[in-house]
Amino acid sequence: MASSLTCTGVIWAFLSLLCAAASCVGFFMPYWLLGTQMDKPVSFGTFRRCSYPVRDEERQATVMLEQCGRYATFNGIPSLEWRICTVVTGVGCGLLLLVALTALMGCCISDLISRTIGRVAGGIQFVGGLLIGSGCALYPLGWDSEEVQQTCNNSSGQFQLGSCEIGWAYYCTGAGAAVAMLLCTWLSCFAGKKQKQYPY
Repeated sequence: MASSLTCTGVIWAFLSLLCAAASCVGFFMPYWLLGTQMDKPVSFGTFRRCSYPVRDEERQATVMLEQCGRYATFNGIPSLEWRICTVVTGVGCGLLLLVALTALMGCCISDLISRTIGRVAGGIQFVGGLLIGSGCALYPLGWDSEEVQQTCNNSSGQFQLGSCEIGWAYYCTGAGAAVAMLLCTWLSCFAGKKQKQYPY
């Protein structure tokens, strides 16, 4: 099996996969924001939530259902900022994943990634990281929604956590994007081998 990647390119391919995996896992997990409601732990992602209040008709009371799930509809996401964040971050994760899988194929297929294609892939990674970073920056704008305020002791607002705290998934998503933007983009410039010049 001939590779179209240099030694730096192989490092780039595996680092790209790690960054894409970190961002995608962080994006999918509903642990971006952590708080409590009715003495039960509650967590939010951009489009998922763990623990939510439901009406128990038998006891005629509101109880917390301790399970995770997506919002029933896109409009069910608590704020416009979180909806935008979901789309932007999702597209960014898709771009990082696309480049990572292409880079891995470059480890096994000769003439797949040239110097130029490596640089284009790095540019795509930069854009993907920028989109995810933008999503992470937009996320705190939704902390003033009613659902978040109920969880954060009615003391949260835009860029104000109140009694809540930022969860590991938020950091995981942001860190994956930052490494992809800064390190992977730079490494991609040296990833592809120079193409052979054919006489015809």
